[in-house]
Amino acid sequence: MGEISFVTGGARSGKSRFAERLARETGRPLVYLVTMVASDEELAARIAAHRRDRPEDARTIEEPRDPAGALAAEDGASCVLLDCLSLWVSNRLLELGETPDLEAVADLGRELDGEAERLIALARAREGETIVVTNEVGGGLVPEYPLGRHYRDLLGRVNQRAAAAADRAWLMVAGRPLPLPPAS
Repeated sequence: MGEISFVTGGARSGKSRFAERLARETGRPLVYLVTMVASDEELAARIAAHRRDRPEDARTIEEPRDPAGALAAEDGASCVLLDCLSLWVSNRLLELGETPDLEAVADLGRELDGEAERLIALARAREGETIVVTNEVGGGLVPEYPLGRHYRDLLGRVNQRAAAAADRAWLMVAGRPLPLPPAS
Protein backbone atom coordinates (compact mmCIF):
# COMPACT_ATOMS: atom_id res chain seq x y z
CA MET A 1 0.00 0.00 0.00
CA GLY A 2 1.51 3.31 -1.10
CA GLU A 3 2.17 6.03 1.42
CA ILE A 4 0.80 9.52 0.95
CA SER A 5 2.58 12.61 2.23
CA PHE A 6 0.78 15.96 2.33
CA VAL A 7 2.60 19.30 2.32
CA THR A 8 0.66 22.54 2.66
CA GLY A 9 1.38 26.16 3.48
CA GLY A 10 1.17 29.66 2.13
CA ALA A 11 2.68 30.98 -1.07
CA ARG A 12 6.50 30.91 -1.06
CA SER A 13 6.56 29.03 2.26
CA GLY A 14 8.99 26.35 1.01
CA LYS A 15 6.43 23.65 0.20
CA SER A 16 7.94 22.48 -3.07
CA ARG A 17 11.52 22.48 -1.80
CA PHE A 18 10.51 20.46 1.26
CA ALA A 19 8.46 18.02 -0.87
CA GLU A 20 11.45 17.54 -3.19
CA ARG A 21 13.61 16.69 -0.19
CA LEU A 22 11.06 14.11 0.94
CA ALA A 23 10.97 12.66 -2.57
CA ARG A 24 14.78 12.34 -2.76
CA GLU A 25 14.81 10.59 0.62
CA THR A 26 12.66 7.76 -0.76
CA GLY A 27 15.50 6.64 -3.04
CA ARG A 28 12.97 5.83 -5.75
CA PRO A 29 12.88 7.17 -9.31
CA LEU A 30 11.23 10.59 -9.15
CA VAL A 31 8.30 11.71 -11.26
CA TYR A 32 7.03 15.28 -11.07
CA LEU A 33 3.31 15.49 -11.79
CA VAL A 34 2.76 19.20 -12.32
CA THR A 35 -0.46 21.15 -12.80
CA MET A 36 0.78 24.67 -13.66
CA VAL A 37 -0.22 26.17 -17.00
CA ALA A 38 2.09 28.71 -18.65
CA SER A 39 -0.58 31.34 -19.21
CA ASP A 40 1.83 34.28 -19.47
CA GLU A 41 5.56 35.05 -19.87
CA GLU A 42 6.26 35.21 -16.15
CA LEU A 43 4.73 31.77 -15.54
CA ALA A 44 6.57 30.34 -18.53
CA ALA A 45 9.83 31.61 -17.01
CA ARG A 46 8.94 30.06 -13.63
CA ILE A 47 8.19 26.72 -15.28
CA ALA A 48 11.51 26.82 -17.15
CA ALA A 49 13.37 27.57 -13.89
CA HIS A 50 11.62 24.68 -12.13
CA ARG A 51 12.59 22.32 -14.97
CA ARG A 52 16.24 23.39 -14.75
CA ASP A 53 16.28 22.83 -10.98
CA ARG A 54 14.94 19.27 -11.15
CA PRO A 55 17.28 16.30 -10.95
CA GLU A 56 18.42 15.17 -14.39
CA ASP A 57 17.06 11.67 -13.90
CA ALA A 58 13.59 12.88 -12.85
CA ARG A 59 10.70 12.71 -15.27
CA THR A 60 8.04 15.39 -15.59
CA ILE A 61 4.39 14.88 -16.49
CA GLU A 62 2.41 18.05 -17.12
CA GLU A 63 -1.28 17.45 -16.44
CA PRO A 64 -3.19 20.59 -15.43
CA ARG A 65 -6.68 19.08 -15.33
CA ASP A 66 -6.49 15.32 -14.67
CA PRO A 67 -3.75 14.39 -12.21
CA ALA A 68 -5.59 11.18 -11.28
CA GLY A 69 -5.51 10.04 -14.91
CA ALA A 70 -1.79 10.76 -15.08
CA LEU A 71 -1.17 8.93 -11.80
CA ALA A 72 -3.14 5.91 -13.06
CA ALA A 73 -0.79 5.64 -16.04
CA GLU A 74 2.38 5.96 -13.95
CA ASP A 75 4.75 3.15 -12.95
CA GLY A 76 3.85 2.14 -9.41
CA ALA A 77 7.45 1.90 -8.16
CA SER A 78 8.35 5.56 -8.62
CA CYS A 79 7.90 8.38 -6.14
CA VAL A 80 5.36 10.81 -7.58
CA LEU A 81 5.48 14.43 -6.44
CA LEU A 82 2.16 16.08 -7.30
CA ASP A 83 2.69 19.84 -7.37
CA CYS A 84 0.03 21.03 -6.81
CA LEU A 85 -3.61 20.55 -5.88
CA SER A 86 -4.21 24.29 -5.67
CA LEU A 87 -3.39 24.89 -9.33
CA TRP A 88 -5.40 21.84 -10.37
CA VAL A 89 -8.50 23.18 -8.60
CA SER A 90 -7.87 26.65 -10.05
CA ASN A 91 -7.52 25.25 -13.57
CA ARG A 92 -10.79 23.37 -13.22
CA LEU A 93 -12.67 26.33 -11.71
CA LEU A 94 -11.47 28.75 -14.38
CA GLU A 95 -12.96 26.47 -17.05
CA LEU A 96 -16.34 27.72 -15.75
CA GLY A 97 -15.51 31.35 -16.58
CA GLU A 98 -15.10 34.41 -14.37
CA THR A 99 -18.66 34.43 -13.03
CA PRO A 100 -19.85 30.82 -12.76
CA ASP A 101 -23.34 30.21 -11.46
CA LEU A 102 -23.79 28.45 -8.14
CA GLU A 103 -25.12 25.26 -9.73
CA ALA A 104 -22.02 24.94 -11.93
CA VAL A 105 -19.77 25.47 -8.90
CA ALA A 106 -21.73 22.87 -6.91
CA ASP A 107 -21.40 20.40 -9.80
CA LEU A 108 -17.67 21.07 -9.98
CA GLY A 109 -17.40 20.52 -6.23
CA ARG A 110 -18.97 17.08 -6.57
CA GLU A 111 -16.67 16.26 -9.51
CA LEU A 112 -13.58 17.36 -7.58
CA ASP A 113 -14.68 15.31 -4.55
CA GLY A 114 -14.85 12.21 -6.75
CA GLU A 115 -11.59 12.98 -8.53
CA ALA A 116 -9.81 13.58 -5.21
CA GLU A 117 -11.09 10.23 -3.91
CA ARG A 118 -9.87 8.55 -7.11
CA LEU A 119 -6.48 10.24 -6.75
CA ILE A 120 -6.20 9.02 -3.15
CA ALA A 121 -7.20 5.46 -4.10
CA LEU A 122 -4.65 5.40 -6.92
CA ALA A 123 -1.93 6.71 -4.61
CA ARG A 124 -2.80 4.01 -2.07
CA ALA A 125 -2.63 1.29 -4.75
CA ARG A 126 0.91 2.26 -5.78
CA GLU A 127 4.09 0.75 -4.39
CA GLY A 128 5.92 4.08 -4.33
CA GLU A 129 5.12 7.11 -2.24
CA THR A 130 2.94 9.94 -3.51
CA ILE A 131 3.77 13.39 -2.18
CA VAL A 132 1.00 15.95 -2.55
CA VAL A 133 1.68 19.70 -2.41
CA THR A 134 -1.02 22.33 -2.01
CA ASN A 135 -1.62 25.86 -0.80
CA GLU A 136 -3.42 26.59 2.44
CA VAL A 137 -5.89 29.31 1.46
CA GLY A 138 -8.21 29.26 4.46
CA GLY A 139 -6.08 31.30 6.85
CA GLY A 140 -6.50 34.69 5.25
CA LEU A 141 -9.27 37.16 4.64
CA VAL A 142 -12.53 36.12 3.08
CA PRO A 143 -12.07 36.82 -0.64
CA GLU A 144 -13.92 39.90 -1.83
CA TYR A 145 -15.20 38.35 -5.06
CA PRO A 146 -17.39 35.26 -5.59
CA LEU A 147 -14.79 33.51 -7.78
CA GLY A 148 -12.22 33.80 -4.98
CA ARG A 149 -14.68 32.47 -2.41
CA HIS A 150 -15.61 29.55 -4.68
CA TYR A 151 -11.92 28.75 -5.12
CA ARG A 152 -11.21 28.89 -1.39
CA ASP A 153 -14.16 26.60 -0.65
CA LEU A 154 -13.38 24.06 -3.40
CA LEU A 155 -9.69 23.87 -2.55
CA GLY A 156 -10.46 23.63 1.15
CA ARG A 157 -12.64 20.56 0.51
CA VAL A 158 -9.99 18.89 -1.67
CA ASN A 159 -7.24 19.69 0.85
CA GLN A 160 -9.27 18.21 3.69
CA ARG A 161 -9.75 14.96 1.78
CA ALA A 162 -6.09 14.68 0.86
CA ALA A 163 -4.86 15.57 4.35
CA ALA A 164 -7.23 13.08 5.98
CA ALA A 165 -5.90 10.31 3.74
CA ALA A 166 -2.23 11.20 4.25
CA ASP A 167 0.11 9.10 6.34
CA ARG A 168 2.23 12.16 7.09
CA ALA A 169 1.42 15.85 6.79
CA TRP A 170 3.25 19.15 7.26
CA LEU A 171 2.35 22.82 7.35
CA MET A 172 5.17 24.95 5.96
CA VAL A 173 5.75 28.34 7.59
CA ALA A 174 8.68 30.53 6.48
CA GLY A 175 10.58 27.50 5.19
CA ARG A 176 10.04 25.49 8.37
CA PRO A 177 8.04 22.25 8.31
CA LEU A 178 5.58 21.87 11.16
CA PRO A 179 4.41 18.25 11.43
CA LEU A 180 0.66 17.89 11.65
CA PRO A 181 -0.89 15.24 13.91
CA PRO A 182 -2.67 12.28 12.30
CA ALA A 183 -6.27 12.78 11.24
CA SER A 184 -8.71 11.69 13.90
